[in-house]
Amino acid sequence: MCGRFSLTAELAGLLPRLQGPLPPGLRTHYAPRSEVCPGEPLLIQCQENGQLQVALALWGLLPEWVKDPATAHRPLHARAETVALKPSFRGAWRHRRCLIPADAFWEKGRWLRRRDGDLFWLAGLWERWIGPDGSELDTCCVLTTAPNALLAPIHRRMPVVIPAGLEEAWLEPADGPGLRALEPLLLPWDPGDWQADGAPLWLDQPQLELDI
Repeated sequence: MCGRFSLTAELAGLLPRLQGPLPPGLRTHYAPRSEVCPGEPLLIQCQENGQLQVALALWGLLPEWVKDPATAHRPLHARAETVALKPSFRGAWRHRRCLIPADAFWEKGRWLRRRDGDLFWLAGLWERWIGPDGSELDTCCVLTTAPNALLAPIHRRMPVVIPAGLEEAWLEPADGPGLRALEPLLLPWDPGDWQADGAPLWLDQPQLELDI
């Protein structure tokens, strides 16, 4: 699910929502995207060493313990129900949660978006893989949960969306009670302010079903 999403906002519209330093060159090279696909760099809001920052991470999580990134399985999604248990995700779940800005996501022939057209945050995890030569690669994935009443007729899963105002709570590293306090955010969200639009032009292309 959620194998594509869109971020069509101009950078000027994004900046008031982003906190911390921007990646080098972002102001020059940023462009709105009507179709963001797996394997592409995603703009993420994260926290590292106690500081909020904005980063770019490839969509497809590469755990830090992987030896060969060329042959490793790189999941696009992590199931909210098991994220704390799976070796590929549990470290990031504790310490490296992120937020991914979007204005729509695609499910089985429908664009799902807020009725007011506003941006929203997809919940994600990120990792940094460091190679033997010291090279670094940041990657991420999207958290998914059970569908709400709007999504249930369309797909068996949907992305976790973090409400405005809870960004810092979501990004703060946590363990034990702190993680349990985040669990309500992983439940299906209220569909009242959302709508499903028609099929995109690329509907006939093969779609990925990589929710694990």
